[in-house]
Amino acid sequence: MKVASLKTHVVATPAPHIGGMYWIFVELETACGIKGVGEIYSTAFHPSGIAVLVEDVFTRYLEGHDPHQIERFWRAAYSSGFTQRPDPTMVGIISGLEIACWDIIGKAAGRPVADLLGGPVNDKLRAYTYLYPKNSAGEYDYNDPDLAAEEAIRMVEAGFTGLKFDPAGPYTNYSGHQLSLPVMDRCEEFCRKIRDAIGNRADILFGTHGQMVPSSAIRLAKRLEKYDPLWFEEPVPPGQEAAMAEVARATSIPVSTGERLTTKYEFQRVLQLGSASILQMNVARVGGLLEAKKIAGMAESFYAQIAPHLYNGPVGAAASIQLAATCPNFLIHEAIMDFGGFHAEVLKTKLSFDDGYLIPSREPGLGIELNDEVIAKHTPYIGERLHLQMAPDHADVKDFMPAKG
Repeated sequence: MKVASLKTHVVATPAPHIGGMYWIFVELETACGIKGVGEIYSTAFHPSGIAVLVEDVFTRYLEGHDPHQIERFWRAAYSSGFTQRPDPTMVGIISGLEIACWDIIGKAAGRPVADLLGGPVNDKLRAYTYLYPKNSAGEYDYNDPDLAAEEAIRMVEAGFTGLKFDPAGPYTNYSGHQLSLPVMDRCEEFCRKIRDAIGNRADILFGTHGQMVPSSAIRLAKRLEKYDPLWFEEPVPPGQEAAMAEVARATSIPVSTGERLTTKYEFQRVLQLGSASILQMNVARVGGLLEAKKIAGMAESFYAQIAPHLYNGPVGAAASIQLAATCPNFLIHEAIMDFGGFHAEVLKTKLSFDDGYLIPSREPGLGIELNDEVIAKHTPYIGERLHLQMAPDHADVKDFMPAKG
């Protein structure tokens, strides 16, 4: 079996762009006609540029090769140009192509990918969602703790037992920084009102994104401990594992991190230093399914848990769900509500969600097929914005509206 061709789809998401401005899907086809799909979560450059790089990596390291040779492909691409170190753009491209190879392998074997990664140990996966509250005008409003509390009640009634929110913004080009007292007051108000609204029916997940320096994170964590969050996410920027470990030692709230990390090499340092006990790898960025499985196994030896990150498209979600099904140290999986809306439209069959749980597909491969008609209608992406962007200015201590950036 040989990989013969590649198609790259840069799919523009419709407003309000839940899951990012665009999704990058890849389709591989073998000489014998088996197709596999993958997703690339690579966000530093415009996706039109990423598509050119995907073609280059495919031509150099995958075209004409057996898709079963996952490790050989991974090492060749990772070592490209004498690099052999974590590069988020290259590793994101590797991830998408590797996922597509696993889809082919599963289809050829007639088995779901989970069966090929050690077999499922979780028949259903506990899921959490961000809160997406709307105001009376029908607009998303992330600044109002009362609206967040009302939305929390609705999500609990929909079955969710984990709810995430981030009132500690803005995310800026100059983070980490010290949060102002009004912003810390707002963070505590969100936690208090949401906890009062839902009681013990769901965990609250405090989802910061590297906004703080360690001293600020510790100050905030001490305020939030009384609300018993399941985690304190990425309190300092990635790449500062020793600084994050300082925060982890100073609070009873478990620290989580990983959505911006790639490969086992970056996660190894997180575990070694005790920076976090909950790892949030994204399979479409971290290096693909086999690399994510290695990280999960490494975490298991530290009694750390995994909570896969997912703020992208449904192909990455399908792959991540197959991985999570095989991991004994799985904690909870990110969902974008119940993966309805555009996440459902680009697939022929919606990802399975039932009363707060994601249900891993038992169909061969990833268990999904792209809806070619919808993909064509939303391709290519012609906007200028990247998948996500940070605010360009410093955080202003007099700016009391946290949901910015």
